[in-house]
Amino acid sequence: MSSSNAHHSELGAFLKARRTELGPAQVGLPDSAGRRRVKGLRREEVALLASISPDYYTRLEQGRRQASEPVLDALARVLRLDDGERAYMFELSGRDAARPRRRATQKVHPQLQRLLDDLPTTPAVVLGRRTDILAWNPMAAALFTDFARIPEGNRNFVRLVFCEPAIRTLYPDWDWVAQISLAQLRMEAARDPKDPRLAVLVGELSLQDPDFRRWWGAHHVAVQGTGTKTLNHPVVGRLTLDWSFLTCADDPDQQLITLTAEPGTPSHDRLRILASHATQADREGRRS
Repeated sequence: MSSSNAHHSELGAFLKARRTELGPAQVGLPDSAGRRRVKGLRREEVALLASISPDYYTRLEQGRRQASEPVLDALARVLRLDDGERAYMFELSGRDAARPRRRATQKVHPQLQRLLDDLPTTPAVVLGRRTDILAWNPMAAALFTDFARIPEGNRNFVRLVFCEPAIRTLYPDWDWVAQISLAQLRMEAARDPKDPRLAVLVGELSLQDPDFRRWWGAHHVAVQGTGTKTLNHPVVGRLTLDWSFLTCADDPDQQLITLTAEPGTPSHDRLRILASHATQADREGRRS
């Protein structure tokens, strides 16, 4: 066996060993251990999380395919490799293991936080990269969901649209909202195709939701702008709201999204009722 073939065979064994050490829950997948026939992750699950075909990954494990650097990066993220394991994997592949790029965790810009605090009757949130939810005001929590109860790593608008039952029932035209939010996420992917957290998000949602998997494969894109959304709120009923984006000048990756209703309409009156509920809930929360 040539040195190259030996390395490819060793790479396959290494990948298999690493995936058998990871459980579904560790990568955000439903844990159905009682029905699983293999230990750890399946090949198909690793492939989907890494955004490659199952056939491509199978040939890697069998030593019949050489991996590109982007694929190796994706596999390092999916398999939760530390720096030493990542360097070893790249060495087996005959690639240089540049240190993985780590972007600083986004924090809401202070000016946007002040704007949120000064909007007592207007639902508003700050979205960052990948549609991560960086901040919100009490009205946004009252309109959508209690974001504070969601683990920080899961506070992502697209994730909530697909995975949060309360959000699904909020939109009577959920299919349209979901496809638009996904198209905006694909635009994010075009701006930063090597974003590791985006790759993980897409992989997890592709495995968990067949609609996401199908629509993501359609490669539709959309830019953020303005529009109108209809919501069926459990407290105040039907709302027709106009939404718009305000981009932070100091950090263009942060946008303030506001939802307003035309004065004199039933939706405007219902927003005021919702604001009263939100104020009362905020006071009770501060006292507890």
